[in-house]
Amino acid sequence: MSELYYPGLENVIASETRISFLDVDNEEIVLRGYDLIELAHKVTYLDIVFLLLNGNLPNEEQYKGLEQDLKREAGLPKETIQLLRLLPKNTHLMDVLRTGISALAGEETEIDDRSWAANYRKSIRLLAKVPQIVADSFRAVNNQDPIEPRQDLSYSANFMYMITGQVPTETEAKIFDQSLIVYSEHEMPNSTFTARVIASTQADIIGALTGAVASLKGTLHGGANEAVMHMLLEAGAVDKMEPLILGKLSRKERIMGFGHRVYMKKPDPRALLMKEALQPLATAKGQEHLYQMCLIGEEVMYREKGLHPNLDYYAAPVYYLLGIPIDLFTPVFLAARTIGVCAHVIEQHENNRLFRPRVLYSGPRNLHP
Repeated sequence: MSELYYPGLENVIASETRISFLDVDNEEIVLRGYDLIELAHKVTYLDIVFLLLNGNLPNEEQYKGLEQDLKREAGLPKETIQLLRLLPKNTHLMDVLRTGISALAGEETEIDDRSWAANYRKSIRLLAKVPQIVADSFRAVNNQDPIEPRQDLSYSANFMYMITGQVPTETEAKIFDQSLIVYSEHEMPNSTFTARVIASTQADIIGALTGAVASLKGTLHGGANEAVMHMLLEAGAVDKMEPLILGKLSRKERIMGFGHRVYMKKPDPRALLMKEALQPLATAKGQEHLYQMCLIGEEVMYREKGLHPNLDYYAAPVYYLLGIPIDLFTPVFLAARTIGVCAHVIEQHENNRLFRPRVLYSGPRNLHP
């Protein structure tokens, strides 16, 4: 095997970026120079949006301007809503989301303008519309009417409202906002890499985001949060959690929500933040057993496999208690990550080089017909 061959491109540096970095040794996720977890405790998701697009946190005037821009761009074209309702009712919601985002290209007047300013405007339009596509995808396949966005709610509260039909409490909206922050950007996962590869051909930002959706659908990337929740519901009780996991391990089944290509020896800081959010939320909802089950699962997996939980492990029960349907866990992940993907596409277009790797050929040679 060639020393230049790294299966899965593990530890291969593919891009230079000023957006984010996973400093595993110091247990820090760096976003434009800031610690992501500190940001999640102190600012809102819209602060992160401004930071990732502009390189600095907004002042009050800039924040209000961003908020107004997003509200002005909210609302889906009626053709997009009709399209979502024409899809077969058994369509996976990530496929519905992919189709809905792709359809926005037909309405985008600046689709082929790759300048920073045009990409910025397109990013705002995507951030305004993707949450509604997420919410409407679920309602479309369940024969429910779409819920129009409200101008009087914050970005995160409005997102929850369009999904559940209920205005969230201040605490619920804050926890959901924190979840969007920790999902917003994570250096170079498969979906972001996919978007940058697509963008490197000079493809448009909507096409790149559509590719990211297809990547994120995979269970080894974005579908883990759904699998975690199904496992918790399968266990059903605190005393059933350990036997369930041990049984799965004995059958060599994969336990989703544990392990990470980057966080091999240290915990995922984002999981710790969601773990903090889960405890009071579970108590408030009268579902303390869910928190206890998660603790047991974490203990068993570390004892048996030396694995720490990743973000999906604790985000799953948080979303469940917030009333988000399990089928929407991964689409919500994508909606939160939209800003990270857009930031990377903008950076790729600003300093582009076409991705064109080579292969290690292991097939036959010198054959003749």
